[in-house]
Amino acid sequence: MERIISSIKNNYKELERSIVSQLLLETPNHQLTTGTYRETIWMSLFKQIIPHKFSIKQGVFIMDSNGNTSAEVDLVIFDEQYTPYIFNYGEICFIPIEAIAVVVQCKSFTLDDKNLTDWVKTIDQLKTSNNSIARLATGIAINKSVSTQKSTRPIKILCYLSQQKPGQKAEGRGFDIELCAVKDGSKLNIKFNDTVKNLYNAFLNLNFHQLEDDSKGNDLKEIDRLKEISLQEQFAVKGNNLLSFIFQLNQLLMLINNPLLFPHQSYVKLFNESIAV
Repeated sequence: MERIISSIKNNYKELERSIVSQLLLETPNHQLTTGTYRETIWMSLFKQIIPHKFSIKQGVFIMDSNGNTSAEVDLVIFDEQYTPYIFNYGEICFIPIEAIAVVVQCKSFTLDDKNLTDWVKTIDQLKTSNNSIARLATGIAINKSVSTQKSTRPIKILCYLSQQKPGQKAEGRGFDIELCAVKDGSKLNIKFNDTVKNLYNAFLNLNFHQLEDDSKGNDLKEIDRLKEISLQEQFAVKGNNLLSFIFQLNQLLMLINNPLLFPHQSYVKLFNESIAV
């Protein structure tokens, strides 16, 4: 068994090395082509490491039932089983915020911190709605959220390239996680923001977005135990960054688990109140 485990670890090291090599491949004089190519590489990585219940789309917008819309998102990971709505306008795709689990921005070597911060703000402004009706095992839920999840937001990931190895902590750009492929390297550098430094922070930030502190699950039993569980410590496989990231990202996804019940009436109201063109 030890030999099998060793082979699996080596396989992920080779996969990581291959991904970094592909990301650093330049397309001469075709910056747009290179950018699209790199998005495809990042997309292929996420497809390999997330559960099959999630779908991934490239180049979409996220909307909420209040009529707010995000800036364009390079990659979105969303739950199509619980929220089967994708609204299309020609080639433009809009997905409700209730379905979104992860948003990913893909950049090259040059990072514009202001543009990135402004982009994050368009994500953070979106608000889920609890105006839903569904049958549960114990009865009918009408306009109610469960105590462990009242207002969700997606995990925000920045993927980029760098000439040198960045610091160990994510910069103040508003992303939860930053993945960096370093030039002349063979590994992905992975950094975490304080928003997800432990499972306590992650649980509250992902499931109680834009809520006051006294509404953030303070009555939940054993929630304080999550403070002792660090993504970078308890979920790290020594010497294997990619395998570590698989465990870390999927643990965060399990904190969100199923999305909020879909608020059909809220979106019906949004469409009914819109002014016809």
